[in-house]
Amino acid sequence: ELVLFEDLGDLTDFDFGHGEKLGGPRIARMGTDDKPKLAAGQHIHPCSSVSSVAQNLDELFDVVDEQDRVTGQLTRREVHRRKLRHRAVHMLVVNRAGRVFLHQRSRQKDLFPGVWDSSAAGHVGTGEDYDGTALRELTEEIGCKPVKPPRRLFKIEAREETGQEFVWVYRVEAEGPFVLQPDEVERGDWFTVAQIDRWLAERPAELAPAFLFIWPRARGML
Repeated sequence: ELVLFEDLGDLTDFDFGHGEKLGGPRIARMGTDDKPKLAAGQHIHPCSSVSSVAQNLDELFDVVDEQDRVTGQLTRREVHRRKLRHRAVHMLVVNRAGRVFLHQRSRQKDLFPGVWDSSAAGHVGTGEDYDGTALRELTEEIGCKPVKPPRRLFKIEAREETGQEFVWVYRVEAEGPFVLQPDEVERGDWFTVAQIDRWLAERPAELAPAFLFIWPRARGML
């Protein structure tokens, strides 16, 4: 089931974990228990409480060599278990105000559940290409159908920080509202570059390893 989030108003502070207002100063800071607080003017975009289903661990991925050439196909389960090279995309959605949309990964994910990540991200399936996957993942994860196609920023070689994924990173222009897929996304929101910088510096454990690697390089290109 897809859930359309609505603008919940001018929230000073919001508890990401429990969906309720918090008291306190009007600042953006990372609290405890995975409860970042929002600055004035930010809006929380939660998914509903619809229960999620587990990921399809039998989904087929292309396995690639050190030059990103396809050498065969294996299931998600085996690719991740054996830490084989494969392909993925990350999209950074930016609005006219210069804020970047980030999402919290579903707690049903087989890797890094519950941490915050790029606007949308996903694996390139067997027979797919990077650009087509970028559009698919934007639609599937956050219901984003940009007017302009995603613009390639840079490619990352397969490495430990990306889970042995070759990754193309894209910039996307969009304003929302978005449709968050509960099987993929817990919640999401817009953040300034400065807020994300502070988040990385103060609470890196709340962010996905690939995003930690991508952000310092991508931030100046948005």
